[in-house]
Amino acid sequence: MNYQDLIQKTMPHTFHIPVLGLGYSIDTPIKVAQYGISSVASIVDDELIERMRVHYARQRGEDDSPIVKSEPDYRSRRITAYLDLMHRMVTEEFERLRSQPFGGDNDIDRYFTLLPPTSDMKLLYDTMLALAEGAERDAQAAALREQMVAGSIDVNIMSKVDKMNVDSDGNVLDEIYTDALAALRGFALSKLSSSIILSAGMNPRLYSYLEVFPDFFPDQEGNFRKKLILKVSDYRSALIQAKFLAKKGIWVSEFRIESGLNCGGHAFATEGNLLGPVLEEFKSRRAEMLTELLALYEPALENKRITLTRTPRTRISVQGGIGTAAENAFLLEYYGIEATGWGSPFLLVPEVTNVDKTTLDALANADSDAYYVSDSSPLGVLFNNFKDSTAEKQRLERIAKGRPGSPCHKRYLVSNTEFTKEPICTASRQYQQLKIRQLQALDPQPADLQMQISAVTEKLCLCDGLSTAALVKNNLIKPRENRAVAICPGPNLAWFSGVYSLDEMVGHIYGKIDLLARQLRPNMFINELNLYVDYLKKDVERHTAALNDKKAKYFSKFRANLLEGVNYYKKLIPEITNQTVAYRQEMMAQLEAIEAGLS
Repeated sequence: MNYQDLIQKTMPHTFHIPVLGLGYSIDTPIKVAQYGISSVASIVDDELIERMRVHYARQRGEDDSPIVKSEPDYRSRRITAYLDLMHRMVTEEFERLRSQPFGGDNDIDRYFTLLPPTSDMKLLYDTMLALAEGAERDAQAAALREQMVAGSIDVNIMSKVDKMNVDSDGNVLDEIYTDALAALRGFALSKLSSSIILSAGMNPRLYSYLEVFPDFFPDQEGNFRKKLILKVSDYRSALIQAKFLAKKGIWVSEFRIESGLNCGGHAFATEGNLLGPVLEEFKSRRAEMLTELLALYEPALENKRITLTRTPRTRISVQGGIGTAAENAFLLEYYGIEATGWGSPFLLVPEVTNVDKTTLDALANADSDAYYVSDSSPLGVLFNNFKDSTAEKQRLERIAKGRPGSPCHKRYLVSNTEFTKEPICTASRQYQQLKIRQLQALDPQPADLQMQISAVTEKLCLCDGLSTAALVKNNLIKPRENRAVAICPGPNLAWFSGVYSLDEMVGHIYGKIDLLARQLRPNMFINELNLYVDYLKKDVERHTAALNDKKAKYFSKFRANLLEGVNYYKKLIPEITNQTVAYRQEMMAQLEAIEAGLS
């Protein structure tokens, strides 16, 4: 049975592990896919990817010859080679696990003990173990093995990280060699049968490039060798993007809804669109969306001479701020979604993610004040930061020494041409020194000069910082390389205090154990609502001195959406029947207090 066959079956778990920075989940599929758990690796940093490929190839005794930058299309080829390596490793490990005998302390038993307690496979496994040795037990064991499926090796691209590139002579290369298109090509040409997740907004050039690769088109029964997932924060933007793609014959196999602020990595506050109302709109308009998309999709396929006998499926999943088994179960049952995403908590699971010991200890002992939304990202998008990271400490040390900014080696986030012909990164030492000199030369100097300078120096190198932990943990860091680690956990991680095993975290998700038993934690919807209220207050404060009509209308709309969300949650509370009466009463009291503060 090949890997493609393995993942065409129904996935055994109802959660996935989303992408975690550039390096934190870069090899997570290798660690969890054999247990049927799907996860996402970033394919933005091809330098990290190549070092990880060489690392694993060397361990396996395979060809570890590097793919160097002087080679044609090196970025795409590096990505394909690494994904094919992961494909081989997962397939081999899964088949090894699958062939083990039942009833011992084997990985095959761990596969089934990790499953949701109510899953058919788990119940059949428990029944099989209770049988005496003989033909009946053997038959049930064979049936179980047939149902087993490996987790999906999915990949992520931030759509807007898509700079043009040049050859060794400085000539601008064709647009198919931009960062995002080359990464997409690397995935499309790999042996994987899995999904690519596109996040951080629409990129028409990238979306159109999907048409080039046959694997993104369905067979007659609506199955895909490679699927497309869109990470979205609201219904309207999801529909706009999906319609653009449907007209080209590209189907969205999953909408991965993410909280605007209660998530890790980059954050998108939108206009105060809260997760509950967004999920409700998807729930109520799901059939309508499918009809509208099919009306565009089927004619596009006809033009490509593809005929469907079965409509392709579209899943809906949600991630961002989920913290308890009760919340997880409510999302699945009430909104009728297929899966949930658990990201930041897995940063505390060393066997799953790449977090160096210094950072892991800091995360395990941090309080809520250590997590904050910042302007640190050179992309100009809000970024969930961690005050106790070594990269943040290094940033402040460089400012104190009069040398703010970072050396810029990888150049994935270069975009600014304010001072240079070639784009440079706003986190770079070059840009920050030029910008500070410009500000200091103003005559007369503005009263908020220091605030403006602080805004410049707040930018943090993410290309190196979000990859370094993977190099440190795998002993791949070179003697003169920067060891400072940037990390971007969601604020939900503040409720988790400790270092956990995979079994403990999965057990927590499914309600077998409670890792937060000693924590008095508000409902995830309340947590997100508070984050939005705090964001609005800070944004209003920043613009009090110079408030224009456009911004005033934005604030008014933002506040109205929050109040509308409060009313929605008040009506939702009676539906949360898997929580106690006291829990629901407390939730109502919290909503009323927030509403009073917005009035």
